[in-house]
Amino acid sequence: MPPKDKPWLFRTYAGHSTATASNTLYRGNLAKGQTGLSVAFDLPTQTGYDSDHELARGEVGKVGVPVAHLGDMRSLFADIPLDQMNTSMTINATAPWLLALYIAVAEEQGADIADLNGTVQNDIIKEYLSRGTYICPPAPSLRMITDVAAYTQKHLPKWNPMNVCSYHLQEAGATPEQELAFALATACAVLDDLKAKVSADDFPNMVGRISFFVNAGIRFVTEMCKMRAFVDLWDEICLDRYGVQDAKYRRFRYGVQVNSLGLTEQQPENNVYRILIESLAVTLSKKARARAVQLPAWNEALGLPRPWDQQWSLRMQQILAYESDLLEYDDLFDGNPAVDRKVEALKVGAREELAQIDAMGGAVAAIAYMKGRLVEANAERIGKIETGETTVVGVNRWTQTTPSPLTAGDGSIMVADPEAEADQIARLTDWKTARSSAAVEAALAALRSAAQDGTNIMGPSIACAKAGVTTGEWGATIRAAFGEYRAPTGVSRNPSNRTEGLEPIREAVQAVAAKLGRPLTFLMGKPGLDGHSNGAEQITARARDCGMQIHYEGIRLTPAEIVQAAIDEQAHVIGLSILSGSHLPLITETLDIMRARGLAEVPLIVGGIIPEEDAVRLRTLGVAAVYTPKDFELNRIMMDIVHLVDQTPVAAE
Repeated sequence: MPPKDKPWLFRTYAGHSTATASNTLYRGNLAKGQTGLSVAFDLPTQTGYDSDHELARGEVGKVGVPVAHLGDMRSLFADIPLDQMNTSMTINATAPWLLALYIAVAEEQGADIADLNGTVQNDIIKEYLSRGTYICPPAPSLRMITDVAAYTQKHLPKWNPMNVCSYHLQEAGATPEQELAFALATACAVLDDLKAKVSADDFPNMVGRISFFVNAGIRFVTEMCKMRAFVDLWDEICLDRYGVQDAKYRRFRYGVQVNSLGLTEQQPENNVYRILIESLAVTLSKKARARAVQLPAWNEALGLPRPWDQQWSLRMQQILAYESDLLEYDDLFDGNPAVDRKVEALKVGAREELAQIDAMGGAVAAIAYMKGRLVEANAERIGKIETGETTVVGVNRWTQTTPSPLTAGDGSIMVADPEAEADQIARLTDWKTARSSAAVEAALAALRSAAQDGTNIMGPSIACAKAGVTTGEWGATIRAAFGEYRAPTGVSRNPSNRTEGLEPIREAVQAVAAKLGRPLTFLMGKPGLDGHSNGAEQITARARDCGMQIHYEGIRLTPAEIVQAAIDEQAHVIGLSILSGSHLPLITETLDIMRARGLAEVPLIVGGIIPEEDAVRLRTLGVAAVYTPKDFELNRIMMDIVHLVDQTPVAAE
């Protein structure tokens, strides 16, 4: 019998509260058999703000670990030898900075940085489409991606300088064909720019260092075929478009986290089966097997998973790799006619999308087009769940259930340390006090100069890390050099062709508008740094289709800016969407400003991953309605909005 294949890397996406707390979590997971690290950073770190910035309020340590300076990075990897670790860092806009901090810590540990092994996600293009942690306009963002790649070619030969990330594209509603095409178009945009920064001899090797990070949904056969299509299309692009002759540089290398979008708040124990089935799509086919897998926890639709929940997902991988005979066989699907037909159909659809993007000038030029396509596809996905055309067990069928003992009582999810933000800010203040101001200013001046004259950004960023520069100072310098950017929302003001079930709502909207003497105006706001805009986009698009006048400026607004927009637009109802766990401080601040500005009578509705005890508190504070992922019937939410406005004193006059 031939020897078994080596298993993929076992990872768990993790990080919360503080660097010290996250370090404890990492070392515990490694002791349990995890073979690679996958670091989640908090939103201020991802978007280039210090923990004490106005926009960081309520966001520190919530969706990941805060890393504001070299001291935080030291604490994060204390007692973890970086030259022996394979580390994936999910970081994009600030990828040059976090990699610079990582290199500085590795050098302090005595490592030869040429031995460092890992990945920075470093995919800004998908941030404009789905995740929202961008800082700068697309062109300078692309420049920083390829600066990182060119630097690693010379200094970190084992490092993957970019993970082309289609994961969030699927979360934003992408069809398999769109996921294939948009990801491959992104890779082409990067390689086209990178060709001018490395020698012709080095370029094939750089093509070989590009990796991908993908999503695997519940439609197992389709997802497995999608991965086989990725393998074929990438080989085709590398050979035909870039002339890479050596097959080893054309290998499609990818890591995966299976679909979090499909995890349900209702009957969350069912998520265990979903995660297992989804993991099979990226492991069963040897030709298209993932190199690293990180699985979400069963209760992520409820809140932050506990270490035990993450261990349960890790054990799933270990059982599949070590107890089953999966790794003993050649590819199980080669020559299967049904698989071959599906793979070919996916490739045809992806090539059509790629041709459209190329005709528009490539991925950077086609951002608005791709964003609109994602919003449309997501609307279709949600509509099928609403009508029952797509079955989701426990959500729109078989909803009667015995209460789960896994969620009984307190402690079924972990809560980020409520004191972490104050602790982080205090340590940040101490850090700034103890460092050399002259060294910081000199390093930032060199960074500004490099940004302006085209010098590779990595060298000055590493010097900044060693001088004690903070994440916010690095980010502010980059913003000053390249400017800030607000990506398209993908939501048109013009109604779509959707009609199913909307006529009664449209009639109700028109009746209330007649009472008001003008169109019913709905304002959607995304306060704080949370860039997960899918829910906000779908609510806004459905409100538009129901005849409401909508106002949605996109992500990353302060509560004060949202309230001012409500005044300017004379909004009858305000909606807030927050999925980062920062709902209590941000909504409280919004309500306070509304009352101070004379909007106390305007209904405020909120949506997000909000535990019931928090929802009760928000209603007590004055929130008119709270919606969570279990509220998938958008038409019902629309009628709720109409009734709320109809009951306000202005409508009743």
